[in-house]
Amino acid sequence: MTLLADSPLIITVAPNGAYKTEREHPAVPMTPAALAAEARACLDAGAAMMHMHVRTAEGKHSLDVQAYRDALAAVDRAVGREMLVQVTSEAAGVYQAAQQMAMVRELKPEAVSIGLREIAVPDISEKTLADFFAWIAAERIMTQIILYSAEDLARWQDFRARGLAPEGCWSLLYVLGRYVAGQQSSPQDLLPFLQVAGQPLPWAICAFGRQENACVTTAAAFGGHMRVGFENNLLLRDGSIAPGNSALVAQAAEGGRVLGRPLADASQARDIYGAVA
Repeated sequence: MTLLADSPLIITVAPNGAYKTEREHPAVPMTPAALAAEARACLDAGAAMMHMHVRTAEGKHSLDVQAYRDALAAVDRAVGREMLVQVTSEAAGVYQAAQQMAMVRELKPEAVSIGLREIAVPDISEKTLADFFAWIAAERIMTQIILYSAEDLARWQDFRARGLAPEGCWSLLYVLGRYVAGQQSSPQDLLPFLQVAGQPLPWAICAFGRQENACVTTAAAFGGHMRVGFENNLLLRDGSIAPGNSALVAQAAEGGRVLGRPLADASQARDIYGAVA
């Protein structure tokens, strides 16, 4: 695995996720206006990209297309093209695979994340899955495939090898420590992914708990990109509670600079994640 010293590093902020509310932290953004303010603060701290979740009026996870359009419009007013926004298609125990795919088709976002375990399920045929992947590729939607284990990565590689996922704007997200005791990630959790990795796709990691910063810095050292934020972690590396997502972004940016990797802006992020592979 080769890493050029000047390879741009994409920092993505995941500011809220599907579950956290103001009960966990008063700065968790729950509305379009709050997401817009967070986008501005995190852009200023070094993020080039936002991983967006939207909520119902009651604060519950939602894949409502109009809610996404409202939030995307608010963020656009705050930062314009200076930030690449990736919407989630996460099920979160609320949605089924067919509903997730239908949301992506209706919204047709610039960028989306898709959990492989959530849509490659028994009630979705391989033909339906292949048709969906082919549509995504044809639309040139920047699509990040979320993988929880080396086995997930091997399954994705098999899909690619069998032509179920044609050339498109694909990238990967390795989730470290999702199924370990206490859901506390460690940099060592990256190793199984690296041992299986072979496809020349851009990749990033996210991690849980106090070692989030150590995990993303380790990934950056191996050529990956970073995703940080309140979705998975509220703590700074010293164990104190972060005052906001931008503090986690600034901490990640510092790690990138120590490694000598310049921070990518949104234009560079689009070049990297929008490349056909």
